[in-house]
Amino acid sequence: MKLSIQTNVLRDAINKVLSVVDKKNSRPILTNCLIRSQGQNLELIATDLEVSAKIILKAKIEKEGSFCINSKNISDILRELPNEELFLNVDNNNLLNLNCKSINYSLLITSADEFPQLNFQNQSSEFRLKTKQISHIINKTQHAISSDETRLYLNGIYFQLNDSKLRSVAIDGHRLALLDTHEFIGDNKFLVDGVIIPRKGINELKKIADTYPEDDVSISLDDSFMFVNARNEYYLSIRLIAREYPKYQTVIPSKTTNRFHIDRNAILNAVKRVKILSNEKTNGIKLNIAPGLLTISTNHPALGQANETLPIVYEGKATEIGFNAKYLIESLSVLNETDVTFEFNNELSPVVIKADDLPEFLGIIMPLKL
Repeated sequence: MKLSIQTNVLRDAINKVLSVVDKKNSRPILTNCLIRSQGQNLELIATDLEVSAKIILKAKIEKEGSFCINSKNISDILRELPNEELFLNVDNNNLLNLNCKSINYSLLITSADEFPQLNFQNQSSEFRLKTKQISHIINKTQHAISSDETRLYLNGIYFQLNDSKLRSVAIDGHRLALLDTHEFIGDNKFLVDGVIIPRKGINELKKIADTYPEDDVSISLDDSFMFVNARNEYYLSIRLIAREYPKYQTVIPSKTTNRFHIDRNAILNAVKRVKILSNEKTNGIKLNIAPGLLTISTNHPALGQANETLPIVYEGKATEIGFNAKYLIESLSVLNETDVTFEFNNELSPVVIKADDLPEFLGIIMPLKL
């Protein structure tokens, strides 16, 4: 292989696929990036066999070829090189020679034959999503993904076709985030039953959305994988979580008897202030809800106590509900700066959070017994 490319172009591409690599993988080849040239295209591929990424770049290719190289090592080298033309040449001694101005490296490489064969496309079940929609979905629901690895089915976002809307749900046993995307065009049999996209795949999806903020992407599914194609130059293959998603609908109250309205910034900042004196393990705070007035309080036996009162629109009976302040902060932080509504039945029932300007969103937090 012999080619030249701008250092910053190769650096940016390597950094995008680097996050896919599992540094602790027991198979050494999976710590490598496959670099392959075809025509005037340079392909970079990385995988941990769960999530795979491929980026196609334009380069001045004199001689085609392919090799594998340690992903972190090449990333570290490119980070220190100036933004000049970079020359790559694989010699007969199985060494990759990198030359940039007066800087020279000779790097050990591995045969491309050892890298796993990967698939990045299944056109039989294709639909499209705007990258803005992808970012919106992830930003509103990602905080509720569970990190409990014993419940694998909760370690991702659930996508399901629901009455011609794309519904996205994340739940961790303490809270739920649900978003309906109405402007969805696509009829996919796998979405009817629903698919679970793992956390790592979600992070890579977000990266594609951030890279092309004004585009849309092609997405296809089969029984085991989601395939994503952006501009025919940035590809993902994400292994879906092969579990049945819990019946999240049972958590959503069919009706609520009490509700109050409050400015989102006011309650968010108050909870942040009061949380400082909450218990480090439970982050427990109390919301005392009374007609026209909300009191947020906490009591730490070793540090002291804190409380703050805020005006609210509420006409129901006085109720005191305990919350994990961290969960409340994260749920409120994804909402816009507008009024929010808290709906509940009693101090032990799930609390529904809605935003006035985001009717397609629903958040739920389970109360904390204090």
